[in-house]
Amino acid sequence: MKPHWPVAALLALTGLNLLDYLDRQVLAAVLTPLKDELHLSDAQLGSVAAAFMLGYFLTAPIFGWLGDRLPRKWLIAAGVIVWSLGTVLSGQAHGYGALVCFRVLVGFGEASFGTISPGWIADLFPPARRNNAISIFYLAIPIGSALGYIFGGIMAARYGWRTAFLWAGVPGLVLAGVLFWLREPARGESEPATEAAGEAPPATEASGLYRDLLHYPDYVLVIAGYVAQTFAMGGFAFWAPTFLHRVHGLDLEAAGKFFGSSLVLTGLTATLIGGFLATTWQRRSATGYAWVLLISAVGAAPAAFAAFALHDLAASKAALVTAMFFLFLSTGPVNTLILETVPVLMRARAMAASIFMIHMFGDLWSPQFVGWISDRVGDLRVAALWVLPIALVVSAAFWAWYLQHVRSRRAAD
Repeated sequence: MKPHWPVAALLALTGLNLLDYLDRQVLAAVLTPLKDELHLSDAQLGSVAAAFMLGYFLTAPIFGWLGDRLPRKWLIAAGVIVWSLGTVLSGQAHGYGALVCFRVLVGFGEASFGTISPGWIADLFPPARRNNAISIFYLAIPIGSALGYIFGGIMAARYGWRTAFLWAGVPGLVLAGVLFWLREPARGESEPATEAAGEAPPATEASGLYRDLLHYPDYVLVIAGYVAQTFAMGGFAFWAPTFLHRVHGLDLEAAGKFFGSSLVLTGLTATLIGGFLATTWQRRSATGYAWVLLISAVGAAPAAFAAFALHDLAASKAALVTAMFFLFLSTGPVNTLILETVPVLMRARAMAASIFMIHMFGDLWSPQFVGWISDRVGDLRVAALWVLPIALVVSAAFWAWYLQHVRSRRAAD
């Protein structure tokens, strides 16, 4: 493979990943004018958001199965085209049912891209450089999400909410064409010869394809910690601005701006620092990735507790930023480990299963659970204080178990 091809492919996929998260958040930026024009209730708006999530994580296992068997370039390109069309069509919706269908289409397309792209990147770069590449790819999460809020808000204010969806979707249709100029790497191309030759365990039933992942304890422990962390992050992201408004008296606009800017700053810096730190550490010790995961959870838990417990606004905001920093610290290594703790020919399924698990048992219902506790005790502070930090402690426990598992295996070897 020519030296420039891996970098070109990484840049193209990272650009598409940025558009992926931008398209997700445009909806949140245009809720008010969309609600007024289509005469929707808040419950209907919430179900529109849920429609995307269901289209995303429920179809991810299908693309995981396909991604381990079919040419990935075509699957990824098809996913980009489908989600971009879904975004454009969202701006043409004239009723609740049509909007729900188009958001499901967006989730369907993004499931193909999100499931298969990390495995392609893993095959472009050898283990020593892979985590840095994965970390760069996932920088798109905070940047794309923030741009979705900003771009959607500006476009909706100046040209209307329909135009926001139109111009959010068109770039994906254009950039998808770049994929056809890239050479797809062979599965396991960048692995040592002994690893590239490895095959996934045989499975004759559809359920067995994913059940085989349970044969890899490292993968199971990484995902268990990731589910608990995502549970905390989902509730954290949903309730933090409201917490600042309701408990500390910060107006909603100021709370949203603070949280959005903090998201970009911490997401960008922590993802890069965590990714490159983990790569350097892993070169010196086989436990480098595991240590960064553990530090992420152990650092985030007390910071999150302090953020909700402190009565001083400035101190609470500082603790929130600290918690967000530690949460993003593990972005690169956790996704690298999802790919590296299973055989090469199971990578798409491993990523698909992780997407399904972290959403199904993580951020899909954690905001509602925190809200339910808040309604019962009559205090959002108490609900957030005891639910979210505890989830991070659970995450730390699973990742400490994974670290011990790696150290024990290393000692035995």
